[in-house]
Amino acid sequence: MSTLSELVAVHTRLSGVAVDHLQRLVAEWQLLADLSFADFMLWIPLPDDPPAAVPEDSAAEVPGQRAPGEPDPGSGPPPTVRFLCVAQARPTTAPTAHPEDAVGSTFDEPARGQLRRAIADGRICREDEPCWHHGVPIRRETIPVCRDGVALAVLSRDTNLAVARVPSPLEVAYLSGAADLCQMVADGAFPAVGAAVDIQTNPRVGDGLIRLDAAGRVVFASPNALSAYHRMGYGSDLVGTVLSNVTRRLVRDPFDASEMVGRIRSALEGRPSLRMELEAGGGAMLLRALPLRPRGAPAGALVLVCDVTEVKRRDRALLTKDATIREIHHRVKNNLQTVAALLRLQSRRTTNPEAKRALSESVRRVTSISLVHEILSMSVDELLDLDDVVDRVMPMLGDVAIAESRVTLRREGSFGVVPAALATPLIMVLTELVHNALAHAYPSGARGEVVISARRTAGWLDVIISDDGRGLPRGFSLERSQGLGLQIVRTLVDSELDASLSMRPGRTRGTDAVLRVPLIRG
Repeated sequence: MSTLSELVAVHTRLSGVAVDHLQRLVAEWQLLADLSFADFMLWIPLPDDPPAAVPEDSAAEVPGQRAPGEPDPGSGPPPTVRFLCVAQARPTTAPTAHPEDAVGSTFDEPARGQLRRAIADGRICREDEPCWHHGVPIRRETIPVCRDGVALAVLSRDTNLAVARVPSPLEVAYLSGAADLCQMVADGAFPAVGAAVDIQTNPRVGDGLIRLDAAGRVVFASPNALSAYHRMGYGSDLVGTVLSNVTRRLVRDPFDASEMVGRIRSALEGRPSLRMELEAGGGAMLLRALPLRPRGAPAGALVLVCDVTEVKRRDRALLTKDATIREIHHRVKNNLQTVAALLRLQSRRTTNPEAKRALSESVRRVTSISLVHEILSMSVDELLDLDDVVDRVMPMLGDVAIAESRVTLRREGSFGVVPAALATPLIMVLTELVHNALAHAYPSGARGEVVISARRTAGWLDVIISDDGRGLPRGFSLERSQGLGLQIVRTLVDSELDASLSMRPGRTRGTDAVLRVPLIRG
């Protein structure tokens, strides 16, 4: 077990509401790690009767297990509190202090240890003296994770001191924002109750960060944030400006501008908001405002900014390309339908039975390919649901079967979704094999059933076309067959599908055509 919810469910008695709060925190805490230049680990105190599922020898080496001045326990065992690490985050802005994976590990901390004090006192505990962990000096802070005044767990914030850092304006702004957010974690105000988090698309600290004071004025803007605003047409420094006023003047859409101003003001008033996309001056950016209210006092807001101009350009190019491909499939479908109509017209004018039959078979083949392109023209990608295609082809095959026969078609199993490059030859092979069974397996006027069975695994698609007809003729050989339909099948199976095909007597009667198609192409 490695996920937070699984570890908490097995090893603790926390309620579902508490677990939801911890999961929201973990969804947001990459922001904390990057602002702090530090590793974060989430620790949960275990009950006094820990389950046997956590072995004693799984204890991880954790710096700072004994508070400064802790008396030597002597020969007797000191009172301890067991903690379990349920999640871990490393910074992208600094070297990690914990290259090893600590999730799932436990350790026994003295009752007056740093983690225990943070939970018991409900406050952030800082150690003046660094600890050593695997030869690396580390400074640790512990932050209680509270909700509704109850400490659910504790965060450890471990900073790698092996790399000297120059206190630049960026670092000072980052650490100041991290301090306010960590205090809000201890207050139970971050993350906000009920806040939805989209970790896939939210801007990150490195994308761009702006710090606002309580009046909404910019006190710090990182270089990337300033570049994002420059891309949207703002040519001056942001520091000292009211960000909502600057943003309103830049955004072309008045409704987007008003909504963005409202979100910035909401953050200044203590209400969180989701990210929003803005376009101005030929540029596009994602913007998200986070309120800063340590100990309930208004301290401004953090605004995360991400320049997505190039991403939007590529998205538009892909949309244009997809639309072009769909239009091509639509035109190919129309052209094939025209060809089928011409062949059908020629068939009606032909009096030679053999020529009429050949033209009818050509109509069927062209129509099968046309169906594939019709479905591709409505698809957003080059994938087809073969079940849909087969179900639409089967009635057509029944219509062109020998008029005197009374044979039904049925599908069993699922073909699933396949790429377009595989779909067209596969549908051609299936239609030829089904038509072959309808045309040759039954005498005129006979009843019967042809079953198309599909079974799909991770690497293979196995298809069996079974009939209950008269069976294979004596001396039949698939390789030596001169029929046009089977020649087309052999060519497509070998050159397009890289598949295998065999024909054998059915279990009770009739014939089975067995097709095996690899789904993983070399």
